[in-house]
Amino acid sequence: MFDKLQQAFWKALTPDLVVDTPPVQAEPADGLSAEIVVALGGVDNLNSQQPVALTRVRVALGDVSLMDRQALSEAGVAGVMPLEGGVVHLITGLRN
Repeated sequence: MFDKLQQAFWKALTPDLVVDTPPVQAEPADGLSAEIVVALGGVDNLNSQQPVALTRVRVALGDVSLMDRQALSEAGVAGVMPLEGGVVHLITGLRN
């Protein structure tokens, strides 16, 4: 968050020197935030998703190599458990 504030500050002072990052287009998908959907490779890569428990969501991906574990961590996913066949369990913790 501090990085975003710092970038906004410098962008206001020097608008032509700080490059804007293009926004990533993604829609939240039934309980998954837009950030998590982007980290999973986008809406087109997400075949299905379903809550398995209070703290876990199972997703089926078209291509697991498009998944970004660092971005998932930054989006609040506590753990990632890849299984066979493009199935991934996301350990999300209790969400309020």
